[in-house]
Amino acid sequence: MKVAIYGQTYQDDILEYLTELLDELHQANAEIAIEKELYAFFCAYRDVGDYQTFTETKGLDDTFNMFVSFGGDGTILRATTYVRDTGIPIIGVNTGRLGFLSTFKKEDVRKVVQEFIKGDYTIVERSLVAVSSDSNIPEFSTMNFALNEVTVSRKDTTSMITVETFLNDEYLTSYWADGLIIATPTGSTGYSLSCGGPVIEPTAKSLVLTPIAPHNLNARPLVISDDTVIRLKVSGREEHHLVSLDSRIASVANGKELEIKKATFTVKMIEYTSESFLKTLRNKLLWGEDKRN
Repeated sequence: MKVAIYGQTYQDDILEYLTELLDELHQANAEIAIEKELYAFFCAYRDVGDYQTFTETKGLDDTFNMFVSFGGDGTILRATTYVRDTGIPIIGVNTGRLGFLSTFKKEDVRKVVQEFIKGDYTIVERSLVAVSSDSNIPEFSTMNFALNEVTVSRKDTTSMITVETFLNDEYLTSYWADGLIIATPTGSTGYSLSCGGPVIEPTAKSLVLTPIAPHNLNARPLVISDDTVIRLKVSGREEHHLVSLDSRIASVANGKELEIKKATFTVKMIEYTSESFLKTLRNKLLWGEDKRN
């Protein structure tokens, strides 16, 4: 077994759980690689020995069986920029707050290895969205994809923007709003949900368009097929607006056309039998929290 370990926020309290994970992996005779900055942080506090390291651009390939992400859901989103299209399955150990994607409690970190060895899991392929433009966006030149969502939003103003929207070259509407979210099923439980969007089962072949604070009373979230090509053009009082891909953000000139569609590859997520999507809905979003149940 070959395992990569990644963490984005370096806090003292994760050292104990990293040590537990490494111990369990050693017992399984696993080959281990640790993200370079995380390894440096770990070595500053403990004598951990020599390990193979990797970076965002070097050291990972399709021979890895598992990519363990230490952190919250934001760390999972960042992990996709390391994994990219290698097909390495990702599992999250939650050291943050809600942890909708990072499902494993840090106290149960040993079970990540134990249940994997037992085969008590399935691999779920999560679709991504990709953005392209008729103008160069340097921030997205090498990584133009997102696991959760692509969002256009206002910048440097309290005024609304207008988002002219086309689906497969047919005009849909112009949203008068603070912005527009194009979310994957994975992202349906993130920003889109906070803006009134629906929860979508992760393997559904869908995308959702969710306006942000729309000034059209009849503007509602719209679920569409994930093979739809979406074109957006933003106008407003300012010269620029913001485009974000998960946690990565860029300033784009108004009037520039954006094309958004499903990415050409998927990200594999490890879903343990003990931590299914429906269980996560009940435990993290408190579905069924009714005294009648």
